[in-house]
Amino acid sequence: MSLFRDDGIVLRTQKLGEADRIITLLTRGHGRVRAVARGVRRTKSKFGARLEPFSHVDVQFFARGSELIGRGLPLCTQSETIAPYGGGIVADYARYTAGTAMLETAERFTDHEGEPAVQQYLLLVGGLRTLARGEHAPHLVLDAFLLRSLAVNGYAPSFGSCAKCGMPGPNRFFSVAAGGVICQECRVPGSVVPSAEAVALLGALLTGDWETADACEARHVREGSGLVSAYLHWHLERGLRSLRYVEKAERPERPERADSKQ
Repeated sequence: MSLFRDDGIVLRTQKLGEADRIITLLTRGHGRVRAVARGVRRTKSKFGARLEPFSHVDVQFFARGSELIGRGLPLCTQSETIAPYGGGIVADYARYTAGTAMLETAERFTDHEGEPAVQQYLLLVGGLRTLARGEHAPHLVLDAFLLRSLAVNGYAPSFGSCAKCGMPGPNRFFSVAAGGVICQECRVPGSVVPSAEAVALLGALLTGDWETADACEARHVREGSGLVSAYLHWHLERGLRSLRYVEKAERPERPERADSKQ
């Protein structure tokens, strides 16, 4: 029997029995972890409120054996709040839906429990902190998080040079299957022709150029969100359930298909 301590973000919770919960966290040192928190649904629970989605917590686990991830779920025996990001997120619909999509994305990109995913963890902490503080529009924060999550997991899209032959940009076509913008010679069926402003916006979000991103017009933000959603869907092989609610708040414009201009 062993004790483990780590800090992490609560991704989601599930009811277990009459008073317990299964808590899913993305931790710094152990990646995604599921643990049982006993008695946290009781009104007298001392730390149940700390184990809610969006919370950044320091957690102590009790596990049978020498490894945290084994045959059975470990127990979450203690929790201390590092940062209660939920307070600045759940009160605003746009922030809440964007934040929920971020949590689901982080869970989908860490599908193997117990495998460290430090870059994804740090990215999620930074994204939730920015979202909770209201430093930028929620849609921009979400798209930046999605693009960077794709990048740290090996699916970085290209918004400058051609994704297939490397021809320097600007390139006018975009293909999710090809990996980003492509030139005239590499154009494939199904490619689209986004506006130059939308492509520039996505490049800014990927690199952290917030001055450019914040100044972008709403119509280009919506167009860029459509490209990000399609690109993420392609690489995850199925869409995010939570993303549909974000799109209800501000529906992305569909970019023009290149085929229609031929």
